[in-house]
Order: sequence, then structure tokens, then C-alpha cells
Amino acid sequence: MSYCLNPSCPKPVNHPKAKRCKACGSKLLLRDRYHLVKGLGKGGFGATFLAADISLPGNPLCVIKQLRPNTDNPNFLSMARELFEREARTLGKVGNHPQIPRLLDYFEDREQFYLVQEFVKGNNLQQEIKKNGVLNEPQAKQVLQEVLLILKDIHSKKVIHRDIKPANIIRREIDNKLVLIDFGVVKNQVNTIAAGNGDQTALTAFAVGTPGFAPPEQLAMRPVYASDVYALGVTCMYLMSGKAPKNMDSDPLTGEIDWFKYIDVSDKFADILLAMVEVSVKNRYKTADEVLDAMDIANHIEDLADNMFSGMNQDIGNTSMGLRGAGGLRTSARRTAPPTSNSRNSRNRTQANSASSRRNSSSRNASNRTQIGRNQSRNSPSNRSSRTPLRGYSRNNSQDSRGSKDSRGSREPSKPVKVDKDTLLSYYAKGRRDFSYKDISLQNLEKANLSGTKFNSSRMIKINLQNADLSSTKFNNCDLRQASLRNANLSRAYLSSANLEGADLRGANLTHANFDATKLKGANLCGANLTSAIITEQQLQDAKTNWTTVLPSGRRGFW
Repeated sequence: MSYCLNPSCPKPVNHPKAKRCKACGSKLLLRDRYHLVKGLGKGGFGATFLAADISLPGNPLCVIKQLRPNTDNPNFLSMARELFEREARTLGKVGNHPQIPRLLDYFEDREQFYLVQEFVKGNNLQQEIKKNGVLNEPQAKQVLQEVLLILKDIHSKKVIHRDIKPANIIRREIDNKLVLIDFGVVKNQVNTIAAGNGDQTALTAFAVGTPGFAPPEQLAMRPVYASDVYALGVTCMYLMSGKAPKNMDSDPLTGEIDWFKYIDVSDKFADILLAMVEVSVKNRYKTADEVLDAMDIANHIEDLADNMFSGMNQDIGNTSMGLRGAGGLRTSARRTAPPTSNSRNSRNRTQANSASSRRNSSSRNASNRTQIGRNQSRNSPSNRSSRTPLRGYSRNNSQDSRGSKDSRGSREPSKPVKVDKDTLLSYYAKGRRDFSYKDISLQNLEKANLSGTKFNSSRMIKINLQNADLSSTKFNNCDLRQASLRNANLSRAYLSSANLEGADLRGANLTHANFDATKLKGANLCGANLTSAIITEQQLQDAKTNWTTVLPSGRRGFW
């Protein structure tokens, strides 16, 4: 079909080959190149359309936003034009991020303003939840971390998104990555002029944001970077509960929502979420970096707890796994679990229905965490370097808990216990996630789902993990020489101090992977996606790359 852009057109839908609108006579082809296929949505600021660019081979699809605020102010057009051009430049700047749609064009036509942006094919998170159900804690953490890294980049460019919600986060179909869309910047700037009079300014005339997701200071037209943090925290609550804030019960005296009536998460993650959705900016995480730091600290605390308790776990190390069977696994899982559990967490929150008790506890925890985030930022040259010592400490303690002392008093890890493919997959299916200090060399685990597993200090020489899901898996100190990891999903994998010499990583998803001190001599990274990975220039020079390799900066090419 062809769509008419005239705001007052009574019947905007036309025949695909029509040149002019049958209802109002308006020209249908925008700027002699954009053929509007259908309307995507309308709002107070204008409308959004899906269009085909017929001037390019293949007629690629794009998204066109028409800004058409209603006003009788004679000075509106010149002021709106100035603000529109300024904000188009802002969108062009943030659009350089690989997970934000690029600004392709912007122009004025018949006294109306248009933005043309890259079309992202995929479902938004709101559609995913309605289709597939709510996310569990690990899935929610993955979404949170990925969006926080996008926010970190746009905030560094002095841009506030102002409308973060599940419908504005799309999972891109081509690579399964999250893309942040629909910035509120242009809507805010253009509409403030439209709504204004001689005494109003762009800061006081118009508020942008979605009720329930936007924090109080943003609705009061004083947004800060922490406003995006709040909206992302509420988004996580939605992803784990399937309920919008307006559909959740709140305290009749304070207005606070009892979030944990609807979701069940660990205490550490609950504390982070509570600090993100603090009503007071003073008690809230101020930046995306502070949240990332808090999540990293919580993960390392969990790792240390696991390593402490793993010394008690002997069901694989000292006895035959085949003889012990599933019963032995369940016993081990109970012994190695961290001191806090979801069941206790849920039970405590159910009993703690007192609004004042929740409010006081939340405020104290949030203040402490915020101070930790500030201190960590002040005391280290970069957030990455401040987290590295914790990883090293975790690694060393892991070895201490499993090794034996030599003549000098240091500890050496014990000989890895051999585990075959069937045993590993069976135990993983029953809930086991820690396979540290094992020998899994030469096993064929092609297409296996082993996400979130710990293989710390394991031998995995010449293992076949092609097309396997290894997202968020820990391979610290792991021996992966000549391993086949072709097209494997290693997003957010920890490979610190691992040996990947001669490994085949062609086409692997290595986004946000950590290669701290990893040996990559002779590793094949042709076609691999290393976007936002922690990796050095020397490591890339040691490995094989080609023009299809996506480098940490997001661009393709040889190092």
C-alpha cells in the first residue's frame, strides 16, 4: 500500500502504485525517494512510518518520523527548525553506536520536519514477554547489562534517552543483540516550543516519558542521567513479572510499589534493583557505571562464595559420578549453594509486608551501595581496571580451595578429574553449573547448551564446542588449546588467563567477552564478533583476523 502524510487526510491508505492520495490529492512519494508502506504509530509530536527508499538498490526499508506539532505561534517555524537541526545532529552522534539505529537523513518538506532512521527488524521486549513469558534472573541480568553499556555510551555524549521501556528495546533478528530506539530528545525539544508561550522555555513547557517508567524528576521536567537508570530498573521489573507498574499494588500512604510481590530474585540482585528504582535521586544509582560496578561486585561475591563451598564438593572429584547418580548431584548442589537462596528471599519478603520496614531497609542499602559505587569510581583510573583485581583474587582463592601445598607453602591445583560428554550434559540438565578442575578434553559437545557454566581451571584441549551456547560462561585459567569454538555463542564469557592458542573461533559471538591475560597465539578470529570485548591490541595481533572480523569498536576489518 501507499500511505498519505497529510495529517488531516480522512483516508490515508492508497493503492501501492498510486502517485497521489485518492482522498486528499497530496503527493504520496516523499522527496521523490521515500515510498511510505504503512503507519507504525501516532503521538502528540507526530507520526512514525515504515518506508522503502526506492532510490537505492533493493529498496531497503527505513523508519520515517514526521514531526508535526500543532501550534498557531507565528515564531514557531523558525524556532522549531533551529531545534530540529540541533537535535538531528545529536541523534546522528549517538547513532554511531552499533546498538542504536543510525540517522540516515533529516529534512524539512512542506513546513513539516522528517527524520529518517535505520529500520531494525525484530521484536521488542514487550512483544517477547507477551509471546514467551517472563524472564528469569540470569536472563534479566543479561538484558540489564547490555542496555547499561548502551546507556554508558550515550550518557558520555551528554544525551539522556528519557523514554526507556520494554517497547523501546528491540532484539535485533540478525544477531540477537538489543537495540535502543525512540529517543525522547527530539520530541521534547520540538514540542516545548509548540506548547510554549512567551514565558515558557524548553525546560518547563513539556515533559517526556511513559507514566510508570519515568521517575518523578523527569515528569517534573528536570531529567538527569539517573532518570534513565530508574526507567531501566522498572523495565527489569516488568520483564520478570509481566506487569506494568500501573497494574502493581502500591502502599496507599507512600505510593511505593511492592515490587517483590510479583518477582522472585536473589537478595543481591534485589538490592541492585531497589537502588535503581529509588524515588529520590539522592538514594539512586547516579550512572550506568555505578550499576555495572554493583553487579560486578555482586557477581564476584557469589563466585567467592561458590569457591569456598566447592571445597566441600567431592561427588565428582573423589567418587565415580556414574555410581552416585542424580541423588549425589542434588546433595552436592545443596552443599555448594550460596548462603542466601531465592526461596528464603521470597519467604522473607512475603512476611515483611510492613511498608516502613521495607522503606528503611531499602534506603540504607541504597545509600551504602551508592557510596561504594562513588568510591570505586574515584579510586581507580577506570571501572574496568577497578574490577580486575577482584577477578584475580577470585581466581587465586579458587585454586587455594582445591589445591595442595608444595614444599614452599604455595598451593597447586589437584589433577583434573575426567568427565565425559554424557555425564556433563546429564548433570547440567539436572541443575549443576560448576565443572571447575575437570578434564573434558576431546569431547564432542557440538550445539550443546552450557550457558552460565563454570569451567574454571579445566582441561578442554581439542574439545568440539561448535555452535554451542556458552554465553556468560566462565573459562578462567582454562586450557582450550586447539578447541573448536566455531560459531559458538560466547557473549559475556570470562576467559581470563585461559589458553586459546590455535583455537578455532571463526564466526563466534564474542561480544562483551573478557580476554584479560588470555593467550590467543594462532587463534582464528575470522568472522568473529568482538564488539565491546575486553581484549588488547597485542592479543589481536597474535590471533588471525580478516575483513569480516568485527573489532571491539564495532567496525569490521583487520587489526
